[in-house]
Amino acid sequence: MEQYEPDSLSAAQLAAMRRSLTNGRGSLTRRSVLRASGAGALTLGGLAGLSACGIPPAKREGQGPASTDRSEQEKTLSFSNWTQYIDISDDEKHRPTLEAFTKRTGIKVKYTEDINDNVEFFGKIKPQLAAGQDTGRDLICVTDWLAARIIRLGWAQKLDPANLPHAYANLAPQFRRPDWDPGRAYSYPWTGISTVIAYNVKATGGRKVDSVTQLLDDPRLKGRVAFLSEMRDSVGMTLLDMGKDPATVTDADFDAALGRLQKAVDRKQIRRFTGNDYTADLSKGDIAACLAWAGDLIQLQVDNPDIRFAIPSAGYMTSTDNLLVPAQARHKTNAEKLIDYYYELPNAAELAAYINYVCPVDGVRDELAAIDPELASNTLILPDKAMAAKSHAFRSLSSEEETAYEEKFGKLIGA
Repeated sequence: MEQYEPDSLSAAQLAAMRRSLTNGRGSLTRRSVLRASGAGALTLGGLAGLSACGIPPAKREGQGPASTDRSEQEKTLSFSNWTQYIDISDDEKHRPTLEAFTKRTGIKVKYTEDINDNVEFFGKIKPQLAAGQDTGRDLICVTDWLAARIIRLGWAQKLDPANLPHAYANLAPQFRRPDWDPGRAYSYPWTGISTVIAYNVKATGGRKVDSVTQLLDDPRLKGRVAFLSEMRDSVGMTLLDMGKDPATVTDADFDAALGRLQKAVDRKQIRRFTGNDYTADLSKGDIAACLAWAGDLIQLQVDNPDIRFAIPSAGYMTSTDNLLVPAQARHKTNAEKLIDYYYELPNAAELAAYINYVCPVDGVRDELAAIDPELASNTLILPDKAMAAKSHAFRSLSSEEETAYEEKFGKLIGA
């Protein structure tokens, strides 16, 4: 577990690290295999605005005893995150935004990248959460299907708006009201994740690929198409192409979309279902077109000008990775201060410039443009209104639905 204590660093040194970071970013894709495996499901709330009045808490199945916040006595917090999901200096010895946070607040951050898979990570912390014990973590970052589960079980602490003025004011409208946490009473997004269509224009013979119908039915793409091993992404994009809304999906809708995918598998139109490993085959042209995560494409385009992306007219799927304070965490207020810190515009811009996923912070464009004008104009990082209007979410599933849907999808992909 890494601990950053930048008390000896001057403001000038911190600024130099920041300039170094943004002039020479390393890897921009923060997960090497799968964003989440097994029941790796993705959901994002609708685009409704946040009411200024009271927000009703999400429905919760249980609630353990209140924890004792030791933030005032202990100026520290423990933060668990995914790999390559925060800014780091070129020499990989410093994390500039974390160090600047400590310099400002005196709160030392024990930062560890111990989340490789949602299911695996939940398995680590579930016994302690179920027993009403401290997990040793004050802040965690999990994909929204798991965030929904943790909140439903009563294993996340309700956040104090008084400690989150920037987060409350700057959260972008499309992230404000997920159906699993209305008004963001328990969570705030770290990043947004867009599922779009990617294609190698050289491999397609110069043709544009901008619909799921093309992926599933165009004979010129046969055997060179990939879909994602994430159920909500692949089924959700297929539902949209069929004119169905994933936010209101029924069992019949799900089965119809799965049947359409099955036909493409049987005809060998779909080559395989992938995690992040589609990137190498797409770059080489072995895969001509596929469903892809937008954050991956920015780096791919830097390395290969033949890589293109398209937003289908039917829309695209969106999701979030989210910050939560687990039940019984010892430093809730410190964690809230860190959440709020990353919703300040300069800090949000630095994070977005490094990881290149959708920034959930409204008004960050000018700050990002000062770092890199091209990134600020990239709608994969800062969706414009037209793109945001095309975003869709897979509705929250009950435990029974989740089990049934994942089992059916697992059979389709051979999992």
